[in-house]
Amino acid sequence: MLTHSNDRENPQPIRVIGCGAIAREILAVCEANAMSHVDLVCLPAQWHNTPALIAPGVKDAIDQARLDGFERIYIAYAECGTQGLLDKVCTQEGVERIEGPHCYSFFAGNEIFSTWDDDLDAFFLTDFLARQFEAFIVEPLGLKKHPELRDMYFGNYRKLIYLSQKEDKALQEKAEKAAEFLGLEYIYRYTGYGDLNGSLLSA
Repeated sequence: MLTHSNDRENPQPIRVIGCGAIAREILAVCEANAMSHVDLVCLPAQWHNTPALIAPGVKDAIDQARLDGFERIYIAYAECGTQGLLDKVCTQEGVERIEGPHCYSFFAGNEIFSTWDDDLDAFFLTDFLARQFEAFIVEPLGLKKHPELRDMYFGNYRKLIYLSQKEDKALQEKAEKAAEFLGLEYIYRYTGYGDLNGSLLSA
């Protein structure tokens, strides 16, 4: 388990190993809470589309953190489609991760997200995915070159729900255009940082 510092005024340095897709949000939480003791290392955001790389990548990052002299390490990843492999690494290495199946859940708040039974047919965006919709959704799926693939990939979705961490009109417009591009109903929900905030404060 993590070793927690009892000195809140002078906490021990901690290496946070996070997904690059939530780097801005981690830094924002740290800045808002004067968490200068956090040393953030982010793994490639592209692994969002290749979850098999996450667990071994986190294991390597944990090894490097220990070589760098960190006794306290925290994993800023949810389960993220690793099929239990990330939790296996965390257990073997004696570190903790943020709770939840994915970032949509912990941004909404895991307890709140678990009650959204009417959203099983929803495709979710975060600030990162709204900002990087072309690079992370459109291009990898070849939707511009082959628009006929859209309904193959998204035909079972009815709506796009944008879970925003910041109230940003420009990102809202991007998210709304993404919904239009995919032919889905657009829904906006402001979540803030959800459980990310508390998890980093208690790490």
